[in-house]
Amino acid sequence: MELSNLRREYCQGNLSESDVNPNPFLQFESWLQQVIEAKLPDPTAMVVATVDATGQPSQRIVLLKNCDENGFVFFTNLGSRKAQELKNNPKISLHFPWHILERQVIVYGEVEPLSTKENMAYFLSRPKESQLAAYASHQSQPIKSRELLMQGFARMKDKFLKGEIPAPDFWGGFRVKPIKIEFWQGGEHRLHDRMLYTKTPQGWSIERLAP
Repeated sequence: MELSNLRREYCQGNLSESDVNPNPFLQFESWLQQVIEAKLPDPTAMVVATVDATGQPSQRIVLLKNCDENGFVFFTNLGSRKAQELKNNPKISLHFPWHILERQVIVYGEVEPLSTKENMAYFLSRPKESQLAAYASHQSQPIKSRELLMQGFARMKDKFLKGEIPAPDFWGGFRVKPIKIEFWQGGEHRLHDRMLYTKTPQGWSIERLAP
């Protein structure tokens, strides 16, 4: 398969120092709102990158569930590979690939576990089927067939047929505390615009990076 000639120009916009908000969270909120308005599928989807004990990085897509001045929040099974890797190494990177708008956002930082109260509040807000799936799936563990997975889901459905499903202690969330956030806007001739926010004791500094 020949791939070297697959290319296109990026010409939807640009990003200058005068365009960006001094607050990276407000800049992110503005871009996310534009992605939502553009009706991009899964606008909150982000690639989460973690590193294991040998230094091997791994990536997967999860959904952002909250973002404010305190950081970026997502949830997972605490027995999953990503959760175990973050337990041993809290450093993390997030990537938002908003290709339709020729934009990317990359977040660098460390995670902190959410409180039991925060975990319970979000779990109880999820659709019942998603709650049942959390109980049925031993995330990241080998399983012989999809049939076994669905059998487990059916058992959980019968078990919690009536009443509220309690939040399991093996499920929870992480808050990513950023130290750097990069905003990338595609540009003509591969002369892209890149603005990097770096956290300092005085607040956030902003610098342009060469493409």
